[in-house]
Amino acid sequence: MTVALRRSLRTSVQQTEFGPFRLLLALPWLVFAAAMRVIAFGGGGVALPAIVMADLAVLQAFLATATRSIEAAGGQTGLGDLDFLEQFQLMRVVLWRVVGLMLAATMLLLGIGQYELAPSMLLGIDGMAFDLVTVSGKFWSAFVAALVLLIIVRAERDRGRVAVFAALREFARRWYWLGGAVIVLGIAYLGLGLVQGWVRSAIWNFWQTSEASQFIKNLIYFVFIFGFAMLRLWMTLLILTYGLKQSCAHDD
Repeated sequence: MTVALRRSLRTSVQQTEFGPFRLLLALPWLVFAAAMRVIAFGGGGVALPAIVMADLAVLQAFLATATRSIEAAGGQTGLGDLDFLEQFQLMRVVLWRVVGLMLAATMLLLGIGQYELAPSMLLGIDGMAFDLVTVSGKFWSAFVAALVLLIIVRAERDRGRVAVFAALREFARRWYWLGGAVIVLGIAYLGLGLVQGWVRSAIWNFWQTSEASQFIKNLIYFVFIFGFAMLRLWMTLLILTYGLKQSCAHDD
């Protein structure tokens, strides 16, 4: 089914949707990504495939959130008109393009002797939803998120064509607003990481001292992990979408 046909069907049939559910579209992907991260942490032959699947799931969550964020900013996008297979194919291509960029950044830092910073370059996608330890990793994830947003916006305009270098050129052209958004987002990641650390410590103390049932403890931990993951993802898209909107407005 073509995008145009799906749009005509949506306009001819009244759509009813419970508002809060629109905020939770990314949750299943984040749960899957977290499960893959746990498997990858265990090591072995399944670690690498699990990492790839986790990154792909984060990108799927990013796409779902980007659609709502663009609409919330008053923009129009056809990304929500893509079916599951089209979304998967798009983000699969985006994944390998971005992984290539992250590998290139890692090799560059290794080449100039920055052995401590290099590993964080491989976590650029992961950091868009989950907290990273290093400061450099947080700002790198902010940049990767901006690049992914540009890639998918351009892909919609260019009939699905994924062009990383074109997105990099567009980022350079929009450096004032998007670069500023990346800096603001990196600082926001730092602040959110501090808050998440405090909450994590409080939950740990609760686990050690509370007489609540194991179900309640597990439920609190689930809400903690995925509540912060969704908050980080929405914060990412809202800041970057605002920067992109302001850049386009000043172009006009």
